[in-house]
Formats: sequence, C-alpha cells, structure tokens
Amino acid sequence: MMQTLPTPAERRLLLRLLKLALRGPLEVLKGEDGRLSVCCAKSGAEKGKTKGRKEDGPDGPDAGLPTRITDVPAGLLRFAVAGGLIVRDGPVLKSGEGTATYLRRAMVAPGDEAFLEQHRDMADETLVENGRRRPVRRNLAESPLSGLARLKDRNGAAYYDEQAIAAGERLAVDFERAGLQPRITSSFEPRLAGRVRGAAPASVEIADSALGARARVNAAIEAMGPELAGVALDVCCFMKGLETVERERQWPARSAKLMLRAALLALARHYAPPPKGGRRRHHWGTQDFRPEIG
Repeated sequence: MMQTLPTPAERRLLLRLLKLALRGPLEVLKGEDGRLSVCCAKSGAEKGKTKGRKEDGPDGPDAGLPTRITDVPAGLLRFAVAGGLIVRDGPVLKSGEGTATYLRRAMVAPGDEAFLEQHRDMADETLVENGRRRPVRRNLAESPLSGLARLKDRNGAAYYDEQAIAAGERLAVDFERAGLQPRITSSFEPRLAGRVRGAAPASVEIADSALGARARVNAAIEAMGPELAGVALDVCCFMKGLETVERERQWPARSAKLMLRAALLALARHYAPPPKGGRRRHHWGTQDFRPEIG
C-alpha cells in the first residue's frame, strides 16, 4: 500500500484527482487493458460515447474543464482513501472533510505559510491609490463581514449592500483602535499596589486617538440603539458568527441575519446621513420689503 508520493508526477495527479472530487462524486472505471480511469459520476451514462477522450465540463463555472482522468494508479486511489482525502460512498468516491484544506496547503507557493493558507480564502482584486491601479490579493475570510458580503437575496442582489459592509468594517476599526478588544493572553507587566500621590489618573495615559475611537464607537452604539447595537458588536467587533449569536441570545434561526442587516443600515445612515431635503421658506411682501438681519 502506498504511504507516500515519491514522484512529482504522482503528486500532480493526486491534486487533479482531488480537484475533480470537489466538483462532485467520482466513478472508477476499468478499461479492457486493466488501466483505471476516474470520471464524474453524473457523466457516467455517457462514458461509452466519450471513452478514450476527455469529456466536456458541465455548464456554469466549471464549463470547459475535463471531467475524466485516465491512467490513475490503484495505489494512488488507496493512498487518497487511507488518508481521508477521498471517502467511499457505495460505488462512488466523494471528497472528504480535509480535501479542500489539503489542496490549499499543497498549492501554496514555496516560502509561504502552508498551514495559514488553508484557512484563507484569497481573491485577486484591484487597489486604487493616488489614481494608480495595482493588483492585490485579499483574504476574504479575514473578517466575518467578508463572507456576509457574498450573501444574496431572492432576487440575486447582495443581502448586505456595500454601504452596510463598509459601515461594519468602520465600526470594527474604531473598536480595535479604542483598545476595547479583551485580552486573550497573559500579561507579565508588574502591577502597582496603588497610585502615587499627585500622579495623573490612568485615563490620561490613553492616547488621544484611542479616546477619539471610543467616542466614535459610543456614538455608533447610540445611533443603532440598544436593540440593534448588540448584534453589530458581536459580529463586527467580537468576530462571532450568526449562528453563534442566535444560540447565545436564544433567537430563532436566521433571525440574526435580519437583525444585523437592520443594524448595519442604521449604522450606515449614522456615518453618512442623507442630505436634508426640506423646502425653503418663502415670504410674500411688498415691493420695498427688506428682511430683517440679526
């Protein structure tokens, strides 16, 4: 039984196999010459017509990608099954829980952190600075709001618009600058028994930027109100998921998503209030009328 992948060719073949498994169940076929081939199970009805050539991928984002891999060693399949990368499900093979993370680690460029990369969701974007555009890579899994920004409503539009996501990110930045994030590690700094007489209070040691950030956070909480501020702080500042918020607050399922939307919209109006559209007052007077000033 194969325990390691000694050759780079086998490693590349394994990566192709795992990518195919992430797209759907796989079916193992044995040819007349005894060689094994792996194809998507949903295209198994057409395997007789497409034998000996690559099949066309399905419609959608995988269109044009091959759905068949030929000359797959049996030891490679045993290695994938023994490592939990592929799971047997009756006559088909399916991707396991660690398939996606293994792929992320295996496809990391030399010199990068492989085990950090498996928890990232990188995307290529364009950053505009001083009128210049340059390509950058962004980790979409860095903040819970990044994942929420991809949620869609029934009509296919974004459930949280750009203004709402930007408002949540701004609240998180102010919360971090204010130093309100609880400490999660031990502090080995010496603690004084008391304050020296005549010394300034501890609040003076806080930087002006932190004090300004705390004032902005308090103003944002007041603008959202006590009913909505809690869920916004939990998700944007304490990085809690919607399911965790619902479980801790004993809310019904999928209610946190609606409450967070209302909170972020109220927060967006606080940061960028709509212009006042009141009518100008007119005064009817005689031809020689002059308004009083002062």
